[in-house]
Amino acid sequence: MPTAFEKNDYIVAVMESGAEIRFPVADNPRLAHGTPQQLSNIEASPFGLHWPDLDEDLSFAGLLQGDYGQKQ
Repeated sequence: MPTAFEKNDYIVAVMESGAEIRFPVADNPRLAHGTPQQLSNIEASPFGLHWPDLDEDLSFAGLLQGDYGQKQ
């Protein structure tokens, strides 16, 4: 199962293989307005990331294509 965390204004997902997906929090409008507490409440699944407090879901397939969520 991948793990994810917020570090220095980036979301970083670390896969079991050691590969990382990272993107700036500011690139996603819903995440950009989240508090540190809301951003750190991340649920990871084999398919993607979910922030229950911010009602945001991002798939790993989308992230790998550079899709970081809602367009502004």
